[in-house]
Amino acid sequence: MYHEQHGAPAVAPLAGFTVGVTAARRADELGALLQRRGAAVLHAPALRIVPLADDGELLAATKELIDNPPDVVVATTAIGFRGWVEAADGWGFGEELLACLRGVELLARGPKVKGAIRAAGLTEEWSPTSESMAEVLDRLLDEGVADRRVALQLHGEPLPGFVEALRAGGAEVVVVPVYRWMPPEDLAPLDRLLDATVGRSLDAVTFTSAPAAASLFSRAGDRGMLPELLDALAHDVLPACVGPVTALPLQAAGLDTVQPGRFRLGPLVQLLCVELPSRARTLPVAGRRVEIRGHAVLVDGEVRTVPPAGMSLLNTLARRPGWVVSRADLLRALPGAGRDEHAVETAMARLRTALGVPNLIQTVVKRGYRLALDPAVDTKYADT
Repeated sequence: MYHEQHGAPAVAPLAGFTVGVTAARRADELGALLQRRGAAVLHAPALRIVPLADDGELLAATKELIDNPPDVVVATTAIGFRGWVEAADGWGFGEELLACLRGVELLARGPKVKGAIRAAGLTEEWSPTSESMAEVLDRLLDEGVADRRVALQLHGEPLPGFVEALRAGGAEVVVVPVYRWMPPEDLAPLDRLLDATVGRSLDAVTFTSAPAAASLFSRAGDRGMLPELLDALAHDVLPACVGPVTALPLQAAGLDTVQPGRFRLGPLVQLLCVELPSRARTLPVAGRRVEIRGHAVLVDGEVRTVPPAGMSLLNTLARRPGWVVSRADLLRALPGAGRDEHAVETAMARLRTALGVPNLIQTVVKRGYRLALDPAVDTKYADT
């Protein structure tokens, strides 16, 4: 029977897990949501967002729309729509742009964009309940877009298939690029995230835009690490995307991803709160319930932080629970330990101290160490 800890506080769902954040925009918000649920966070913006206030492309698109107003304008992001209006105002075209937008069918992708539209003194004609660009596309195609002029406000990233579908339906599409994604000026944080992913010291990596995923892959390719990165994301580090458009570069690389039903940061974090604990290994050891997470262990529901060397040893023992693992095998699992088996004894002593229950790991004289798996399940593992 396992030991009960009456009155112990509930363990945060992401306690003991480390999550990488690649976002440039709203990274602080995402990091705070993760940390509030117990996660350690490694932030490395894979991109930087450059406003296009001085960009001829945005200026040209704005002038074209003012001179030749579209039938429909699709606003995709609040920050992008505000940035467009502010840039036009800076060029002296603010009132003319607003006048143009008052005379068109204005569609808003979601509630935040609606807020930005109304703050500008405009009113949207329609917004999808799903906050999905797919629903916006369905509405436009159902209405019919032949010989109609559709302006699409982008926020730094393309919308694969959206423009093509409108043009295939006979529409003239004007793309309004309000921001541009660029590689980060300081690549050191991104390199640390890459090293941590390949080294399996992260449990998940979050992506909130397709360009961020593409940028991560590009940097890995520059460093000759792309095969190792893809292997880590395929087998050990969970890639979590805010939505299906964000997931496209990962899926193109043959990776499976997880995505929330609603394409928002909150649901993304809630999804991780379910996915990561479900992937943790839980074993009955010496009458205790032991759950092995990324950088910590739950012993009867109590979080025990374990040093990296100790986690390496524990994961090696847990791969063969109840079986004796030699010092030589454990030494190979220790990063940078060399050939001295005393390093195993030192790391094992620290691991036992960190766990707080020394008899979870038994020393088998002249043979090695084993997890003290409860006898009731010992036979099950011995037969595999």
